[in-house]
Amino acid sequence: MRPLTVLQAAAALAVGVRLARGRDRLPPLIPLGTEAGRISVVIPARDEEGRIGPCLSAVLVDPAVAEVLVVDDESRDGTARLAAELGAKVVVGAPLPEGWVGKQWALLQGVEAAGGDIVVTLDADARPAPGLFGALAAALDGYDLVSAGPRFVCGGIAEQALHASFLATLVYRSGPIGPSSAPAPHRVMANGQCMAFRRTAMLSAGGFGRVRGHMTDDVALARTLAADGWAVGFLDAGGLLEVDMHESAAEVWREWGRSLPLRDVTGPGRQAADLAAIWLTAALPVLRLAAGRPTRLDLGLLAVRLLLTGALRGSYTRPGPGVLLSPLLDPLTAVRLTQATLRPVRRWRGRTYPRGATCPRDADPRDADPRDAAPRDEAPKDADPGDLVPRTAAPKDAAPGITAPEVTAPEGTSGDRPDRPGRAGRPAPPARSAAR
Repeated sequence: MRPLTVLQAAAALAVGVRLARGRDRLPPLIPLGTEAGRISVVIPARDEEGRIGPCLSAVLVDPAVAEVLVVDDESRDGTARLAAELGAKVVVGAPLPEGWVGKQWALLQGVEAAGGDIVVTLDADARPAPGLFGALAAALDGYDLVSAGPRFVCGGIAEQALHASFLATLVYRSGPIGPSSAPAPHRVMANGQCMAFRRTAMLSAGGFGRVRGHMTDDVALARTLAADGWAVGFLDAGGLLEVDMHESAAEVWREWGRSLPLRDVTGPGRQAADLAAIWLTAALPVLRLAAGRPTRLDLGLLAVRLLLTGALRGSYTRPGPGVLLSPLLDPLTAVRLTQATLRPVRRWRGRTYPRGATCPRDADPRDADPRDAAPRDEAPKDADPGDLVPRTAAPKDAAPGITAPEVTAPEGTSGDRPDRPGRAGRPAPPARSAAR
């Protein structure tokens, strides 16, 4: 056999093993009610005036939600004003400290200011349905950190085709959503568009501080905490959550192609192996078919890809011809993943982050308050350090409801650290707990 054929067969076996996990997936989340006033929803927002309205309108009417906090991350538009007018509590974000990516910094401030014992974080482009928050709260009976996989809103054929091709590469590398057994920490996946956890546990673990420099913040957070022993669930919430991520195929190429290589959360060896698997099992069969020279293995891989295409239709609110055409774009997707792996993009939302800004695994945010890196008013000498101290002042002309964040020291930052949640000393998550 030719060396390339041997490599392709090995890659096909690895991908086949991952796809086979889909036979034992957890069922999708179902809508559930929960005790009123338990949940705080935190929405980090930077220049989201054009997208945040539908998200807030859905969240604010849910009886399970005690408060909605929009962390305005130095927006240059009317994000804060709109959020306050709709009824959310707006937290004026402090200046971004050195070494932090904006989203993690905004999330930390929002979680510290939250009052609920359960926190759900949402992106501004998320559209939650009734019952989502109750389902996430119930899932936390079996997990320490839960993220929800949505259905995607894609407008045109080209946008949907490219998006579905990118999504297929994630499945090839990590397997389907909702695995019934926990993967190894270095293979854990998560979706930062919607995450749920207990506030005190997250602050005690210092989760956002430990991934403060990661561009792929959601997967970095999940893998870091999974390595600590946290039970991390990535569950299908397609019936309860929609996300309208992009406005065009060009934006899918630019923005999703930036994050999907998972470069800053995956070691070089695994990156190379994952890229090789995509080229050998997804891109090469299409290229050989176009050249009129497919092998039997190529035809088998194309058949598998078509079966996956059918399964991916359920990941879209309005699946159309774009999903069916997505395999034809797999070579382009492989090119984009390779490009973003070799030349990672460090620009997001008008900010450029230095390379090498990711934190070492053993960095502990408890060693210092990250706000020390940002200017703030000096506290009076006789102030009680246990008092709540506003870190920033709201603008004088701010709309009603816009407040500065009130921050206390996270639980466990002084004295003995409380035990972190994890698998040790607790029962394993029930296999069907996500669907209760």
